[in-house]
Amino acid sequence: MNSTVHPVDERLPAGKLAALGLQHVLVMYAGAVAVPLIVGRALKLSPEQVAMLISADLFCCGLVTLIQSLGTTQWFGIKLPVMMGVTFASVAPMLAMANSNPGIAGAGLIFGSIIGAGVISILIAPVVSRMLRFFPPVVTGTIIAVIGISLMRIGINWIFGNPFGPTAPNIVNPEHAKWLADVGSMANAAVTPAAGASAPAAAVVPAIPKGLALVGTVPNPNYAQLPHIGIAALVLASILLIAKYAKGFVANISVLLGIILGGIVATAAGLMSFEKVARAGWFDLVLPFEIAAPVFDPILILTMTLVMIVVMIESTGMFLALGDMTGKKVDQKMLTAGLRTDGVGTLIGGIFNTFPYTSFSQNVGLVGVTGVKSRFVCVAGGVILIVLGLLPKMAALVESLPTFVLGGAGLVMFGMVAATGIRILSNVDYKTNRNNLFIVALSIGFGMIPLIAPNFKQWLPHGIHPLIESGILLASISAVALNLYFNGAAADESATVEAAKLADAH
Repeated sequence: MNSTVHPVDERLPAGKLAALGLQHVLVMYAGAVAVPLIVGRALKLSPEQVAMLISADLFCCGLVTLIQSLGTTQWFGIKLPVMMGVTFASVAPMLAMANSNPGIAGAGLIFGSIIGAGVISILIAPVVSRMLRFFPPVVTGTIIAVIGISLMRIGINWIFGNPFGPTAPNIVNPEHAKWLADVGSMANAAVTPAAGASAPAAAVVPAIPKGLALVGTVPNPNYAQLPHIGIAALVLASILLIAKYAKGFVANISVLLGIILGGIVATAAGLMSFEKVARAGWFDLVLPFEIAAPVFDPILILTMTLVMIVVMIESTGMFLALGDMTGKKVDQKMLTAGLRTDGVGTLIGGIFNTFPYTSFSQNVGLVGVTGVKSRFVCVAGGVILIVLGLLPKMAALVESLPTFVLGGAGLVMFGMVAATGIRILSNVDYKTNRNNLFIVALSIGFGMIPLIAPNFKQWLPHGIHPLIESGILLASISAVALNLYFNGAAADESATVEAAKLADAH
């Protein structure tokens, strides 16, 4: 490699780019398709419409990744190895909109709020980028550590099963469900007029109250199955063995090889089905406003804008982490371009009937694991995502990978994000400034509140729920506020970035 070319700008051979780009795609794929699945089903859209959501999401993931990692003009793209995907911070407000307005009407409100928030985010990106002075290493290290710890829940749920839905730890007792259905039938029959009667008969059984539901009390046999745990452990062990004993390029794609091995074993065990691949088509265009036209509600736009502020605060920490990992100086101009791309991605997402976009932190961890710093790897990943969005059959093939296969790799990826935060914190001055201990300790504690007590906000105003249900945001607010209280605001932004890069040894 030419010594004058920074590792971030290194152009690798096409074969390596494709393999490393595919590795990035596989790491983020499950998270990328999760949001359209969750929101589409909450909107009660048809299976075909949910499939369109997924295809549009993959297409937009790839398009926005190209803008962010390749760069388009000086205004858009941080030009670092960044993979863009749907932010989970937007799920809660979108579910609230979907529950209040299901169907196409609710979809229009969601997409309208996303478009509005995207435009506002583009405008406020320079303001957010000037906040770099408020993010010294004690703040960024804490935020990145909380991001990694929070993401670990996703990897763990991939292995054992999700805490809600068909793989929840408990399910409703079928006998109880049948009893409730029978009572409902009796109540409906009691209030239905008999043939020839002028008025309904007196209700013998009261009607079931709206919203009445049974709580799961029976252990779900689909949760934490031993074969799933075994395959996830095999994937993890394979990654560790390849990373230690393989050399060069093979070591760099250890995560990809571990996932492939897990998929082969899952197929041989009859745990991976290809029915969706057989049913899917070969090609389908992604068009704007294919599901619903946007409806612009000022309150909903404001709510989604607050979510985007959260997203940009998170992105600031991740961009600084990437600067630390790659040795690339992240200045205010780069931050502005990166944050502005979050807004552009969100605008594009609304136009193509998908969701807000941000840099995926699990892929930040992948940069640390592989040591490959070239942004063109993510450019290749963006192209692959666009292709997957246009080829439903190919997307179905990747989607067929069981989540427990991805879970074994997820522990490595998400743990690496937390380790990056710990590395940054290891260079913070605790000896002469013991107040930094308070900043780290309390901020991590605040970040854990939504993980440990997710219902803590039930008596608080619903309007602030999108802000306080993110442990990452709570940790960010706490770290920034406590740092201002104890240390003030450093005026030298370049020194802040240089300090964050001291933990680059890995």
